[in-house]
This record gives sequence, structure tokens and C-alpha cells, in this order.
Amino acid sequence: MQYKSQGKSSLGTEANIVALLSCFLGFVSLGIISGVIFYFLEKKSKFVRFYAMQSMVTFSTLFILIIAAKVLPVIGWTTATLLGITGAIIWILLMVKSYEGEYFKLPFAGAIAERHA
Repeated sequence: MQYKSQGKSSLGTEANIVALLSCFLGFVSLGIISGVIFYFLEKKSKFVRFYAMQSMVTFSTLFILIIAAKVLPVIGWTTATLLGITGAIIWILLMVKSYEGEYFKLPFAGAIAERHA
């Protein structure tokens, strides 16, 4: 299923801008906080709800993996650093795609987001 950024969201701003904010704040605020806010406040745009849910799933999972990796002896900090860099790349990609109004589905998180959008 493909959602498109179509006009204004129920929050009164263009849907692509709200989707961008949910991605931006998702990485900055540990994923779940901003995603939950945008997911439940948005009533009209499936595009915004998709990106909010994808942000929640992606950045919450990365946060947990980074914490878990830091516990590992020897390779933990290196793994955590690589996960952080990967997260930053995904973050930028999602912000660009959402701003362009393009539906972009990540492999794992996108499938979950699609079911719940």
C-alpha cells in the first residue's frame, strides 16, 4: 500500500512537514515519544501516521540495540558506534523521503508501520 503526502494533515500543517517532524524528533527523542504524539494526534493523514509509526519502531529498536551492544565486552562500543552511524543515515534518509512526500518503507519497521497506519 502506498500513502502519498496529500495536502494538509489534521494538525493544520502540510502532511510532508508533519511526517518530517516525526522522523526528525524520532531520532532526537529516542523514537517512541515523538512518534506516539504524532501517531495519535494525526487523524487524517495515513502518510503522517505511517512515518510516525516507522520512526517509533526504527529508532526505539536502534536505541535498545545500542544499549545492549554497550554491554558486550571488547566489541560492544564499536558495535554501538556503528549502530549509531547507521541510525543517523536512516534518520537523514527518512527525513528527506518524508519531506519529498515520498512513501519510503524500511524492511522491518516499514512493514509494521504499514499495518498500523
